[in-house]
Amino acid sequence: MKNKPVPAESIPAPEGNTVYPKPFSSIVEGRVKRKLGNYFGLTNFGINLTQLEPGSASALLHHHLKQDEFIYILQGTPTLLLNDEEYVMKAGDCHGVKAGEGIAAQLINKSQELVVYIEVGDRTAGDEVDYPNDDLKAKQLPSGEWRFSHNDGRPY
Repeated sequence: MKNKPVPAESIPAPEGNTVYPKPFSSIVEGRVKRKLGNYFGLTNFGINLTQLEPGSASALLHHHLKQDEFIYILQGTPTLLLNDEEYVMKAGDCHGVKAGEGIAAQLINKSQELVVYIEVGDRTAGDEVDYPNDDLKAKQLPSGEWRFSHNDGRPY
């Protein structure tokens, strides 16, 4: 357990930085996600300091069955996709997506500058994720790990 404050940028980002199978992992190349909540051993919610290089995305367009998500922009002008709508965000802007409502979200850096934001999500067990534009589904295992499959159920 960590009990002293630390600079968020000193917390290392995990190698690989994605759980997506190929070919989907390329969508998040240029994303650096520092898992601040994990560093401090938080179990009820996750919080990440995330950077997106130009052309990178936070994730595939997706929505969660059980886990809420929230973002707060610190730097840059990312584009937030919500289903078929796009919104250009700036530092100080925020947005939340409630689980189970079927609103698919994705943050993309279409600019030529670095984007930095905080993302918060709860850790409700047994979550499932749908990727409406891709042949991909995710199911959270009891261990917390994710299992990915094609839409027809075949594993990746």
